[in-house]
Amino acid sequence: MGMNKKQQLANLVREMEAAAEKLPLTKNARDIVPPEGNLDADVMFIGEAAGYHESVQRRPFVGVAGKLLTQTLTEIGLPREQVWISNVLKCRPPDNRDPLPEEIAAYALYLDQEIAIIKPKIIVTLGRFSMGKFLPGVKISQVHGQARWIDWRGMKILLVPMYHPAAALRAGEVLRQFKADFDKLKQILAKIDQEVAELTEEPETPKLDEAAQLSLL
Repeated sequence: MGMNKKQQLANLVREMEAAAEKLPLTKNARDIVPPEGNLDADVMFIGEAAGYHESVQRRPFVGVAGKLLTQTLTEIGLPREQVWISNVLKCRPPDNRDPLPEEIAAYALYLDQEIAIIKPKIIVTLGRFSMGKFLPGVKISQVHGQARWIDWRGMKILLVPMYHPAAALRAGEVLRQFKADFDKLKQILAKIDQEVAELTEEPETPKLDEAAQLSLL
C-alpha cells in the first residue's frame, strides 16, 4: 500500500530540512519554511519566498502580504484552509531580495514533487518568479488574470497568473487588478463546480405517458 499525501509531504519536508546545510540560503532545518494547507485542495497558490514573519513562524504568507491574501480568499468564498499555499523558495532571501536563478533551480525539485503529491486542478502563481516556472519569458502585466490550460508532467492543470500581494500593497492600481483577478478566479471555480455537478447529476427517469403505460400491461 502506497503512502498517503500526508506521509509524502512529511517526507518531502524532512528531505528539505536534512538538506538545509547544502541548499542555498539555509544553514539548518529551522531555516526551511514548509508549505501548508488542505492536502486535497483543488487550488494551489505558489508565491516567491518567505519574508521575515514567515521565517519566524515557519509558515507561508503570514505577514502583511499574507494577510491580504487570506482576506481576499475569504472575500471570494474560498477560505485559506481549503487551498494549498507554497513558495518557489522554501526560505527567506537576505533583505527579502529577489530569488536568484540558481536558488530557484535548487528548490525546483522539491516544488515539482509537491505539485505531484497535491495534484491541484488549478495553480495560481503569485508574482513573476512563480509564473516564470510555467511561463518563462512572459510579462506578468500582460497575462495576469488570464487562465490557460497547461500540461505539467502529464497533469492537465489550469494556470492562473496573478500579481504578488506584496506588489498589490505597493500600488493602488495593482491592488485593484489583484482583486479583479480574484473575482475571475471565483467565476472559474463556480464554472468548474457547475460542470462537475452536471456530470454527476443522475438522469431523470423518463415518465411514461398513459398510453405507453397501458401498452406495457
